[in-house]
Amino acid sequence: MHYDFLALGDSYTIGEGVDLAEGWPAQLVELLAEDALHFNPPNIIAQTGWTTDDLLTALDTQKPSSRYHLVSLLIGVNNQYQSLDIAAYQQGFEQLLERAIAYADGVAGRVLVLSIPDWGVTPFAQKDESRSPAQIAEEIDAFNKINCSVAYRAGCMYADVTVLTREHKMDTHAWAADGLHPGPLLYTHWARKLQPQLRLRLTA
Repeated sequence: MHYDFLALGDSYTIGEGVDLAEGWPAQLVELLAEDALHFNPPNIIAQTGWTTDDLLTALDTQKPSSRYHLVSLLIGVNNQYQSLDIAAYQQGFEQLLERAIAYADGVAGRVLVLSIPDWGVTPFAQKDESRSPAQIAEEIDAFNKINCSVAYRAGCMYADVTVLTREHKMDTHAWAADGLHPGPLLYTHWARKLQPQLRLRLTA
C-alpha cells in the first residue's frame, strides 16, 4: 500500500533554498519507507512568503481532495514577520486546520501540525536591526502557543521543530545559502524527529 501526503505551508514546507528532495517532506517520506510505510511523492501546496490568508486563498483555488492519509500544516512565520494581528492568525489557523482535517478524510489524527521555527536565531536575523532575537523569539512563542493549543483541542498531532532551530543556531551548516531558511541537514533533524510519532500513528 502507498500512502498519500499533503503538505501545506510556506517557505519551510516548499524548502526555500534547497531542492525539493532535500526538504523535510521528502526526507520524511524516505525515512518512513524504512518502516515499511511507503508514500507517493508529497503533494506540496506552499510558497515562500505565504501568510494564513495566502494559504487559504491557494486552497480555494487548488481544491485538494479529501483522501490523504497524512496532512501537515506549518504556517504563521510570515504573519509574525509582517507584524500582522495575532488574533487574526488564530482565526486563520483554525480555518486552515479545519480544512486540513477535511483533506485527511475527516480524521484529525492524520493531521500533523508543526511549530513555527525561530528565524531570530539565523544569520539573517543578526543583520535585522528592527527587532532583537529576544523579541522575535517572544513573538514566535506566542504564535506557537496558539497553533499548539488549537491542534491539541482538535486531536491532531503536534511537533515542536522550533527547539531544533534554536539548538542549531550556532551551526553554520544548518542554514541554506540565504542565511534564513534551514538547509538539508536541519531538515534531516526535523524529519528524524517526526518519524517516530508518524510511525506510531500510521501503524496503530
